[in-house]
Amino acid sequence: MNDKLSTKNMVNENGESLRSVTVVGLGNMGQALAAAFLAAGHPVTVWNRSAGKGDRLVGNGAVRAETAAEAVTASSVIVVCLSTYEVVRSTFMPLETDLAGRIIVNLTTGTPDEARRMSAWAEDRGIDYLDGAIMAIPPMIGRPEALILYGGRKELFETHLPVLQLLGGNTIYLSEDPGVALLHDLAMLTMMYGAWYSYFHAHALLRTANISAKEFLPYTSNWLQHLIVPMLTSMDSARRLDEGDYATDISNMTVNKLGLDNIVKSSQELGVPADWLLPIQSVADRMVFKGYGNDGFDRVFESMTSLRSLDGNPADVLHHEASVKRD
Repeated sequence: MNDKLSTKNMVNENGESLRSVTVVGLGNMGQALAAAFLAAGHPVTVWNRSAGKGDRLVGNGAVRAETAAEAVTASSVIVVCLSTYEVVRSTFMPLETDLAGRIIVNLTTGTPDEARRMSAWAEDRGIDYLDGAIMAIPPMIGRPEALILYGGRKELFETHLPVLQLLGGNTIYLSEDPGVALLHDLAMLTMMYGAWYSYFHAHALLRTANISAKEFLPYTSNWLQHLIVPMLTSMDSARRLDEGDYATDISNMTVNKLGLDNIVKSSQELGVPADWLLPIQSVADRMVFKGYGNDGFDRVFESMTSLRSLDGNPADVLHHEASVKRD
């Protein structure tokens, strides 16, 4: 083993012990995590399958482990940010003996079930484990606004909170369920990708009339600020969704169905792909057909939650309906 590696903690100028931390996975985010620990004065060991990714961190004081096993035994806190949970499993499952007495803080992006399975594996072997979701980009790590969510045993989160808070000032514990952090992550990413793709679709339509994104920006800002953001972030909207209160006197399902019909028809006429809207259009059609035309558009939420009890993938069901409609 590399004789430079050590599990000893350092002491800061106030006499406080600084725990040793190992960071496994040195992509852009992993490097930012390690840099935050180094900036706070913690002894940091790093490991990555491609060793060269740690060069800058080593130059700033980190110690490079030669193997994953050396990285694990160097510290009491193991922060993981790898590409997939499959890579996490293949890296750490052979090291269960070395992981005894240590905690894995897994910040890898994946699914809630993957997080739960990894947590169960660790628990069965007496290994402490927290699963987290980073709702920030690498330049935000270590800053007050960086949001990082955690799930797992609450006592572990509280014990290691001083170390975890170094990664972001908005460090939140959610639940004993280790999968809940990634569920939040996917929920927010769903909103982001939906908004992102719709933004591109809007500009593809505008481009057919030679209207630039810069020209349209004032209208985009106004629309988001005064309609979209308030609609999606108000406490009343959240309450209505939780309670299934879909009554409206503003913009009902029938009106929104006509809007969707016009978007799809215009897109097709202008040669702009609108396939992503067809499942949504299909749900609106079905809601109006079932007699919910006077309800708010938020009633489409019922189609998503009710499909959970059906066999098969809900997305496949909606796409099938959309294809039937097209035929």
